[in-house]
Amino acid sequence: MSSGWLDLRYAVRALVRQAGVTVIAVLTLGLGVGATTAIFSVVYGVMLRPLPFPDADRLMAIWEINHRGTYSRLADPNFDDFRDRNRTFRAMAKYTNYVVSVTGAAEPTRTSVALVTRDFFNVLGIRPTVGRGLTGADARPGAQPVVIVSHRYWTETLGSARLSSAAHLRIEDRVYTVVGVMPAGFQFPAGVDLWGPAELDPENTSRTSHNFYAIGRLRDGVSPAQANADLSAIAKDIVRHSPEQGEYLLVDAAVLPLQASLTRRVGSTLYVLLGAVFFLLLVGCANVANLLLAQAAARQHELAIRHALGAGRARFVRQFVAEALVLSAASCLAGLLIASLGINGLLALAPADLPRLEEVTLSWEVLGFAAGLSGLVAVALGLVTAFRATRRDPRESLGDGARGQVGAASSQRVGRVIVAAQLAITVVLLIGAALLGRSLLRVLSVNPGFRTDGVVTMDLAMPYSDDPAAKARLSPFYADAFDRLRAIPGVDEVAAASAVPLDRGLPDGLFLIVTPDNVPQSIQELVERFRRQDPTGTADYCAASPGYFHALGIPLVRGRLFDDRDRPDQPHVAVISESLARIQWKGADPIGRTIEFGNMDGDLRPLTIVGIVGDTREYGLEQPPRPTLYVDLMQRPSFSTTVVMRTGADPRAITTAARAVLRQVAPDVPPRFRTLAQIVAVSLGARHFNLTLVGVFSVTALLLAMAGIYSVMAYDVTERRREIGVRMALGGSPRQVVGRVLRQGLATTAIGVATGVVAALGLTRTFQSLLFEVTPTDPVAFAAVIGVLAAVATLACYAPASRASRVDPIEALRQD
Repeated sequence: MSSGWLDLRYAVRALVRQAGVTVIAVLTLGLGVGATTAIFSVVYGVMLRPLPFPDADRLMAIWEINHRGTYSRLADPNFDDFRDRNRTFRAMAKYTNYVVSVTGAAEPTRTSVALVTRDFFNVLGIRPTVGRGLTGADARPGAQPVVIVSHRYWTETLGSARLSSAAHLRIEDRVYTVVGVMPAGFQFPAGVDLWGPAELDPENTSRTSHNFYAIGRLRDGVSPAQANADLSAIAKDIVRHSPEQGEYLLVDAAVLPLQASLTRRVGSTLYVLLGAVFFLLLVGCANVANLLLAQAAARQHELAIRHALGAGRARFVRQFVAEALVLSAASCLAGLLIASLGINGLLALAPADLPRLEEVTLSWEVLGFAAGLSGLVAVALGLVTAFRATRRDPRESLGDGARGQVGAASSQRVGRVIVAAQLAITVVLLIGAALLGRSLLRVLSVNPGFRTDGVVTMDLAMPYSDDPAAKARLSPFYADAFDRLRAIPGVDEVAAASAVPLDRGLPDGLFLIVTPDNVPQSIQELVERFRRQDPTGTADYCAASPGYFHALGIPLVRGRLFDDRDRPDQPHVAVISESLARIQWKGADPIGRTIEFGNMDGDLRPLTIVGIVGDTREYGLEQPPRPTLYVDLMQRPSFSTTVVMRTGADPRAITTAARAVLRQVAPDVPPRFRTLAQIVAVSLGARHFNLTLVGVFSVTALLLAMAGIYSVMAYDVTERRREIGVRMALGGSPRQVVGRVLRQGLATTAIGVATGVVAALGLTRTFQSLLFEVTPTDPVAFAAVIGVLAAVATLACYAPASRASRVDPIEALRQD
């Protein structure tokens, strides 16, 4: 212990004596450790941190598998069968959530509400901290509506009121009594603040209406694989015996650990980023290794003296490891500071749909990761330095001219090998960034099918009601609101739709192709004709008001758009997208055809197709347009709509005026304002996040690699000063000296770039799913990276080469 303490004290003194080199090494390693720790904190918080529920590994997400082989929500009867017939789950619950306007507190709020079955909180293993949870008496049709609120909603909106005196909350067409408050921090599903019983409404009897998510808690001793096989057998039995068939009936079921289900869309992206930042750390470690090797070479005489005094090789190894530990400890502290700043930056950059962001912190696990990583780096650097420094017999350094031997060819080769490795890693990072950048450019070049500039949106969640009279009042309400909004100075057009492109998506379903005298008279008859497989089609369903297509610049291809003729008491009409016309009618003219789509909104009045409009990309610029059917919002009003206002004025002024208008016509409906450009930007958030981080890592690695080339070549020139002087004394020209040094540096660069290209050809395939219309072997990206590296490496080599050409032969020989 005493000798170890002496080693550490000596290490501190040695590093202080070389203050310049030490500061560079600490900053370089600190940057690598800090960036790696920041990314790991996100990966841990999102992917690895256990869910905050008791025995969270027993919680499973339950999905249907559809005919496309992807996961789908559950239909009510299918969930009932899974819950009642399984042998592997202790309990199961279903839930759905949506945003509504809630009144009853001091101010109306736009709040996310979840409808859950009575076992929901039992499955999660969480109970309210104030009041009670849901009981069997609450979970039945006709029961007194009750609601449980989040701790945040209770404190911020209800003012921590006593439950016995808490204001009742009106949610849609019901008044709910607050009976419980969940623990602080509980939030499942994400963003939800209110939980009410789903059993107040009767179940949908169709097995093809997929409205609910589901979770379950496994029995003790049951594995996820056993549960998956159990539910899969039930699903296949449902398929065999269900009178409902077709593409909307499930084909199988799947059981996933809840944590994996929540993060399945982001896992590959985060692990790619973690791999990229580890590459950056390796580049930094290589830089520091070169610095330490150069310092060790300069200490050969010191080592020889210590050897003469009795120090053995093991003693030298211990000393170098101690110095590396001190260096890495300082780097770890610098890295933690960088990581704390980096986490804040990552949270600001992260896309809004990244799950569990609130759990990303500099936790003890993350601190342990940083400390362990720094320790590994220290041991690796110490051992590498010690191995190189003690290869030679220290007694050789006591001979004449020992100081001139530190630049031996073997040491130069090691430095160049390290630089070549740095360049290879940098090439991989740069090519990854180039591929992501070209993908983003390709995405941005896609025509979305609508205008994205000069459009302000206003989301409205009107109070829902089953009363037909309430729905009938929506059309005159919207007409009045639109007229008032059009009167705002600077507003050119006002319209609305059930959802705008690239936002929350559209519902889809089967429609029936009918003749005017063959229209189903009830939902049951419609479902029966689906079962008989009468002529049908599939489309997304959107309710849009007159003026919507003009406001968003969606072109009319043929026929006409909605207009004043299409009043609620007139025959109902529809407009379809080009892709629906092409897929469903295959070259025939669909205008004038009659369809029945009443299963989407319960309105069985047939729809006559009057026009065809251009396709829009509803689910992402990377996703192909989907067949879409538009109905007239004034004929078939929706309680949840997004108002669009086309304007050339300042969006903030339009927002202020629109808010005042809404306060006049619907004071209990809080709006949400965004521009359409913001919605598009959010849809591209994941791509911007990936490109920004990989780009920053790549540029940082490039700077470190160039510093490595420069330092190795400068050190090489310094150690070969006598040789250069001799060459110039024998007639060598400065140009020849420059050329020789450049050739050596560029040869190292060529080896590193070639190795990196080969590695990139294999590694870039691992994130092919992140690319759009760009192959992992895109020649443009590879050529651009090779060109940039060649240019930058030439600049890095030229400065030492130029200095070598100015060596005075007489001075160099005299110094020797």
